[in-house]
Amino acid sequence: MAERALSFGTMAQAYERFRPGYPDELFDLVMAYAGRPVRTALEIGAGTGKATRLFARRGVTVTATDPDAAMLAELRKYVPAAVTTVRAAFEQLAPGERYGLVYAAAALHWTSPEGRWPRMAALLEPGGVFASCGGPVRLADPAVEEAVQAARAPFLDSDDIPSPDGTPPEEPMQWPGTELQRTALFTDVRQSVIERRLTMSARDYVGHLSTISAYLVLPAATQDQIYRRILRVLPDTVEIDADIIVHLARRSDR
Repeated sequence: MAERALSFGTMAQAYERFRPGYPDELFDLVMAYAGRPVRTALEIGAGTGKATRLFARRGVTVTATDPDAAMLAELRKYVPAAVTTVRAAFEQLAPGERYGLVYAAAALHWTSPEGRWPRMAALLEPGGVFASCGGPVRLADPAVEEAVQAARAPFLDSDDIPSPDGTPPEEPMQWPGTELQRTALFTDVRQSVIERRLTMSARDYVGHLSTISAYLVLPAATQDQIYRRILRVLPDTVEIDADIIVHLARRSDR
């Protein structure tokens, strides 16, 4: 997992181009949950700033952190100048300043489970909000999805990231909500889904696959072969289900 977590920097520009951004609905959901103005936020694993710009452009003072210099360099091209960037993994962040919001967009699963929630709570103001969002991008047509799976099968069984705590996908509460419910450091744990269906060209879909860690850790020649095989079985345009699963919790004052 550590190798996959640090694999993105080589594809920073592709990550920016092919990964979907985040809708205003996400910002509105987080702020409605907070129930009060949120002035400062710390972002974990900011990548190229897909979520950074959503919060920063709506008036939140964001400190964006990421362990990869290439990702942060790409981020700085797109976010307001007021955004502070820090090259650091979550585990390297020193306690000190506290924020009204700490959030991670498609990044929390790369953090170490050891001490995750005490560290998170220490970064939040009393009553501050934690938010995590993400979710798999799936081909909407089952037949096309099956063809893609068959095309990549000789090289890669799955490109999924398994649930970090082993929660089965059919359970009503998914990770990290499951972990948040088990710690006394957070309260009022909620899970929401922002439904989203997107259309993209076959080449852009393969471009998206090229930013996924399961492919990035493979030898370059193997990656190229997989992408060519997948492209051959895709229609010219594809629909994808890209629902955003959002988990929210509040730092407990107990």
